Amino acid sequence: MPCKLLTALLACLFACPAPADTRIRPPEDVGVIGLVEYIRAHDDETLLDIARDQDIGQNEILVANPGVDRWLPGKGTVITLPRRHVLPDARRNGIILNLPEMRLYYFPRTSKGVTPTVTTHPVSIGRMDWDTPLGTTRIVSKKVDPTWTPPQSLKEEALADGEVLPDVVPAGPDNPLGRYAMRLGVPGYLIHSTNKPWGVGMRVTHGCVRMYPEDIEQLFDRVPVGTPVQIINQPVKLGWLAQTLYLEIHPPMEDAGDSPVIDMQTVMNRIAEFVGERPVQLNGRAIRLAVETQHGMPVAITR
Repeated sequence: MPCKLLTALLACLFACPAPADTRIRPPEDVGVIGLVEYIRAHDDETLLDIARDQDIGQNEILVANPGVDRWLPGKGTVITLPRRHVLPDARRNGIILNLPEMRLYYFPRTSKGVTPTVTTHPVSIGRMDWDTPLGTTRIVSKKVDPTWTPPQSLKEEALADGEVLPDVVPAGPDNPLGRYAMRLGVPGYLIHSTNKPWGVGMRVTHGCVRMYPEDIEQLFDRVPVGTPVQIINQPVKLGWLAQTLYLEIHPPMEDAGDSPVIDMQTVMNRIAEFVGERPVQLNGRAIRLAVETQHGMPVAITR
């Protein structure tokens, strides 16, 4: 079977949703899932409306659609939906949170005879002065309709802005944790819903991980207590699909000690490390384009 046909068949296989944003888990030597898709905007939609409706993060859809007005795309405007992803270079087990990508991947345990899957959703992470911590942890507890106890640091920050936070915020529409919360083993950090869904896919939290309410509602019952969580920092990702190598670049997190730019040399070093002794014919023009745009969508970089 020709390589191009095989690539297309594999891409279609891994793009099939069951349910939305859950795909068949590829073999370990395949590192790309999904497809880039396109829709036309309605006359009353903003890009942010489309992002939530399509389960895409706010920054993610803006970067994928340069030149499109976020508030008034215009009826009939073609909108790119960045649904193809290079899987992070991490153990495919439990939850992986890739911070520069602002995206969660969930690899559930699979019973014998059941097709293994991977689910992915956009998330919000800590803003520059409230980092989400890197490392390996676990889901240690889960709560429906949680209360929220603001830490003293947040109370002081709110007070400086003229707002007084209560000692405890009860469950309900004013609770910033939303209806579902999964507590991490790192004290004080959660994966949770939100009463401000338009910030999902941006660096807006105080370190916790926010999800669209509908996403965490879908995920909550599927993730058991004890599920491992890997929180990683991979702005440059590489993965194979058939005989083609794909490169995906996201803007780096400067406050995490990264260089403020990802240049050609950094990417070439990463490619050399990933490929090893495997013979490849690289497409220099495609690599340069990925470095220049850093639009977060996989780019084929081998001929």
